[in-house]
Amino acid sequence: MLKPLSRKELIRKFRALGYSGPFSGGKHQFMIEGSHKIRIPNPHIGDIDVSLLKEILRQAGISSEEWEEA
Repeated sequence: MLKPLSRKELIRKFRALGYSGPFSGGKHQFMIEGSHKIRIPNPHIGDIDVSLLKEILRQAGISSEEWEEA
């Protein structure tokens, strides 16, 4: 089950899934794995909400199960 998480934890989990970065670019930083490029939310107060996390995972093609195992 997905739950809110910090930006730092989001980056850690994406690195565990083989992504490199974050790199600077435009208004948001991004991470890359092969041909996948995902935008990382800018630092802000509080955790990243489940709805935003679901959208990021959808764009990256990562299932909830894969995410939980990372």
